Amino acid sequence: MDFTNPLVYGAPAFIAFILLELTYSKTHGDDDLYDWKDFAASSAMGIGSAIIGPLLKVILLVVLFEWAYELFNPMVDGVRTNIMGYESFGYAWYVWLLCQLADDFTYYWFHRANHEIRILWAAHIVHHSSDNFNLGTAIRNGWFTLLYKPFFYVWMPIIGFPVEMVVVCLAIESFWQFQLHSQYVPKMGFIEKIFNTHTMHQVHHAQNVEYLDKNHGGFLNCFDKMFGTWKEYDEEIDVKFGVIHAPNSNNPIVILTHEFKDIWADVKKVKKFKHKLMYIFGPPGWSHDGSTMTVKQQQRLFKQQKEQNPEMAFDRPN
Repeated sequence: MDFTNPLVYGAPAFIAFILLELTYSKTHGDDDLYDWKDFAASSAMGIGSAIIGPLLKVILLVVLFEWAYELFNPMVDGVRTNIMGYESFGYAWYVWLLCQLADDFTYYWFHRANHEIRILWAAHIVHHSSDNFNLGTAIRNGWFTLLYKPFFYVWMPIIGFPVEMVVVCLAIESFWQFQLHSQYVPKMGFIEKIFNTHTMHQVHHAQNVEYLDKNHGGFLNCFDKMFGTWKEYDEEIDVKFGVIHAPNSNNPIVILTHEFKDIWADVKKVKKFKHKLMYIFGPPGWSHDGSTMTVKQQQRLFKQQKEQNPEMAFDRPN
């Protein structure tokens, strides 16, 4: 493909904005916004993604997308035609909008799956493992997600979106996701009716039980609202960022692998094959003996307790 991935230009911008936010926080009394060891760990994982990402994208994303596009959209009498019988999509402005919408829909389900399937959560937990919320956290990405993310998006070139169009839309999504990781942007009024905003993403990164597994959207929030995962930011709630079972380490290798080790420990302790499968592919927190609870189970318990005794502090069961 004769084009340059926009993320090539985005990387320097990411670094510049991180340094700008870091400098602003240190000169305006927000010394706790960035923790140096935590930021170093996030940076190491971000650099690793920048090195590994292009290699995997060439092999998995571009090759897979090109193969799918060519297979399902062959040339027929000189015209690129989808196997369903219609002419494959071109580059009209409205096709770009449709492609970006399809990308956002796919991102929602990709992101939600990362939270609801434990083996995927083991890869994605890296991004949530910091108890800080800043632009540095935005680049704290797991390397293993690069292995399976393209398979969520391959349907787009299959139905006829040009490969380079899909890649550009993926990059635009990444730009939007990056800038959401800032606490300096307040609620944005009418914009919040349509778009996923900074305060909504703070909800997503919180470990407060009422906020868990909410706001998976990319740049739109309509899919969260449609599929029951939207939660508005409540200024009365003291947000606690991070994950319930944190790696408690700034070692990038520990951060990248700790949940996989926990999965392996759970798989080894049970004999039934279906229990082993549930510990791998079931929701995080699932247990064969009820000793731990999933997010949905915790939220049901939380709701019941609040209805019965609103003043009582919730005692997290896990």
